[in-house]
Amino acid sequence: EFRTPLNSIMALSQILLDRLDGELSSEQEKQVRFIRSSANDLAELVNDLLDLAKVEAGKITIHPSHFEVSDLFATLRGMLRPLLSQNSSVNLVFDEPVGIPELYSDQSRISQILRNVISNALKFTERGEVRVSVARGEGDTVVFSVSDTGIGIAEEDQERIFEEWTQVEGKLQKAVKGTGLGLPLSRKFAQLLGGSVQVQSKLGLGSTFSAII
Repeated sequence: EFRTPLNSIMALSQILLDRLDGELSSEQEKQVRFIRSSANDLAELVNDLLDLAKVEAGKITIHPSHFEVSDLFATLRGMLRPLLSQNSSVNLVFDEPVGIPELYSDQSRISQILRNVISNALKFTERGEVRVSVARGEGDTVVFSVSDTGIGIAEEDQERIFEEWTQVEGKLQKAVKGTGLGLPLSRKFAQLLGGSVQVQSKLGLGSTFSAII
């Protein structure tokens, strides 16, 4: 019920931006881009809410398959490139996976976990880099790490950020968009895959989020 009108707004605004019904003035184009961006933000919120409801109702189905981490990283690099255009002072670096065998897990959910964490890191890093890597963990696990040179998280807030709707007050918080659902969802998805999401951070020095799968 929520998705259908949102998808219509995004599709119709894209038709206008593609000039299929005639030219737009520069001011009209700017306004249509605002419409499309707002609809996209709302669609992401709806998707997060639906995923959260499914997790809490036990309705999420895991679809494992065989995949290479290098292919996952290549896909993420392409998907997240638009976020980099908003901040040319930050580099997004994917370390080449070394010694990581083919994985058998839900690639879509792992991708969703990493997208949430990486996009957060890009939002709260003003300069420097966001580095994504993977290593073998204990037993039959792998550990995906996302490290940034951002504003960091105070020790007393490091568990609060995994609570639904929670956003930590800070100098960048008012300037970036967020719902406080991405990290709680990421942790819940990791738990469904038999793992967890953890954070190590120092205020002013950056953060490292680890997804153990």
